[in-house]
Amino acid sequence: MATATLTRASASTVGSARFADRARRRFLHFFPDGFADETYLEWERNYKWDAHQQWERELSPPQMRSMIRAGQFAELAATAVRIESRTKHPMLFSFEKMALRDAVKTPTGSRLFANGLYEFLHGPGEMEKKFSRWCEVVGALPRRQTRVLTWPLVTVFAWLAQPKVHIFLKPNAIKKAAQRYGYDFDYKSRPNWATYASLLEFAKLVRRDTRDLGPRDMIDIQSFMWAIGSDEYDGMI
Repeated sequence: MATATLTRASASTVGSARFADRARRRFLHFFPDGFADETYLEWERNYKWDAHQQWERELSPPQMRSMIRAGQFAELAATAVRIESRTKHPMLFSFEKMALRDAVKTPTGSRLFANGLYEFLHGPGEMEKKFSRWCEVVGALPRRQTRVLTWPLVTVFAWLAQPKVHIFLKPNAIKKAAQRYGYDFDYKSRPNWATYASLLEFAKLVRRDTRDLGPRDMIDIQSFMWAIGSDEYDGMI
């Protein structure tokens, strides 16, 4: 029985490796020089990195603390929304942007968002608890018609602020990327820690498998996943 189990596990490992190799070849089809490819930098990395640098200039930890202490919750929220919105290829869907803007227009909404985002990014404690609390905060934001609690919305700001630590989840593309990679992604549509932890494990696997290509951070890892899973790239094959 043990031998049979080991054999099945080995076969599964080999199968996953084949999937991963196929995904890697797909990425290199678009970007032959990997993460240093000039087209990759233009299409995927540079504008995301520019948004991160803008975040560091305008919403560094001391700046966020100062704004919160001054009660400038609306200004903090508006700055975060603006940084994401002005990227060459905005990460949020229009309905998510509208829902968030409506939510933070109110004093209660902007205060919840500003305090919640700061605690998630810079507060003490384990990531699991902080992420779960952030999901609760986003879920509690005022809403009109469209829901605010979506995967892109709960992950994009942390990814722009801390791309060494956090990653952005666009569900359809990442689910397809995981399938093509042979990774068993524990996805649930409602934002939750188990799914985010599973995504971080996927990111760790991709980083390990592409280490010879020199990934710098989660911007590169997310861009790799996007290239192997998005409909945008499917149409270019």
